Amino acid sequence: MLKTHEQSAGDTATLMAEIGKRARAASRPLSMASTEVKNTALLAMADAVERNKSAILDANAIDVANGEEAGLSPAMMDRLKLDSKRVSAMADGIREIAALKDPVGEVIAAWDRPNGLHIERVRTPLGVIGVIYESRPNVTADAGALCLKAGNSVILRGGSDSLNSSTAIHRCLVEGLGAAGLPEDAIQLVPVTDRAAVGEMLAGLSGNLDVIIPRGGKSLVARVQTEARVPVFAHLEGICHLYIDGSANLDMAVRIAVNAKMRRTGICGAAETLLIDRRVAETHLVPILEALDKAGCEIRGSDEVVAAFPNAKSATEEDWRTEYLDAIISARLVDGVCDAIDHIETYSSHHTEGIVAEDGAAVERFFNEIDSAILLHNASTQFADGGEFGMGAEIGIATGKMHARGPVGVEQLTSFNYRVRGSGQVRP
Repeated sequence: MLKTHEQSAGDTATLMAEIGKRARAASRPLSMASTEVKNTALLAMADAVERNKSAILDANAIDVANGEEAGLSPAMMDRLKLDSKRVSAMADGIREIAALKDPVGEVIAAWDRPNGLHIERVRTPLGVIGVIYESRPNVTADAGALCLKAGNSVILRGGSDSLNSSTAIHRCLVEGLGAAGLPEDAIQLVPVTDRAAVGEMLAGLSGNLDVIIPRGGKSLVARVQTEARVPVFAHLEGICHLYIDGSANLDMAVRIAVNAKMRRTGICGAAETLLIDRRVAETHLVPILEALDKAGCEIRGSDEVVAAFPNAKSATEEDWRTEYLDAIISARLVDGVCDAIDHIETYSSHHTEGIVAEDGAAVERFFNEIDSAILLHNASTQFADGGEFGMGAEIGIATGKMHARGPVGVEQLTSFNYRVRGSGQVRP
């Protein structure tokens, strides 16, 4: 094993309790910070990331070497690796967050009552957020910056395989906080790899944690949902489907299918199942599969698919339920949009689904009947991303239905209160 980030674990429970207390103490001044001060911190963070690019890449090289030695999967390695372009994108993402409208203090709704009371619903910070994530060191920057913009303190618990990278990035965030005169405890990174630290966060850190956001594999999210004693914004696996309707333009369908699967196979918005309308099996099926095959994608198909495209392997029942996060896709023919919807509702994780079609009625039915957080028409599922939605970065894609759903950006990291203004009214 190569060099790893060295930090004495000590008593993990005591350590986490102290982190929780410090985060709570930092949350009050942060909640009252002006937009100008928060943006000053964010821009300083972005500059620090750019300035310390070499140090971040050096730290990441250690994590990558350790990951290779540990035998991490190609998908995990893709998530772990940073290069100059990705570090610059990280800095640009922070700047985009700075440019976003500050949600804190926004009047969501306002109305007057017959008795003269004026009532407003106003956005407020959530308080202290815990983010538990795996592999992707860029989440350190995204989550830290988003929580700051929304006026929240955040406790970051990254994966052990990316701790060197995350630590280098975290130093840049702390530098930005200091430059703006904000408490450095507003963004804390758990400095130990002890799994007990996660357990302490799930227990709520003695009431100091208001919400937890898990971002990682199915086992991590399942543990968080099962054990957490505080609210959770669930980011479950992305079993994403792409349906090619009988009305689809072939060239567009080929282009979208290849991009949806192969642009980056290790992200949660990558298409994992391809559904093709049986009406266009003779014209669309083979050209799409040939393009995927040529791009290096393994195809696991139903009996009909294998018969039409011998390079495909036979799919099992488990394939329809699998998030590959790899250059693998399952494929089958369906009897139109209704059959596609039935398949998706049976196997989907309710993350992202796409339809390629020129038939407006098919698109409307797809949009109206599928219960997933993100639905796309004639566009790659890889657009399932807060940055692509114009929300700056994101902490994850929430697949639940309570509070936050879809990309979790600055607005989703706020709550609200009611502010009632009167002129001496008393209730009879």
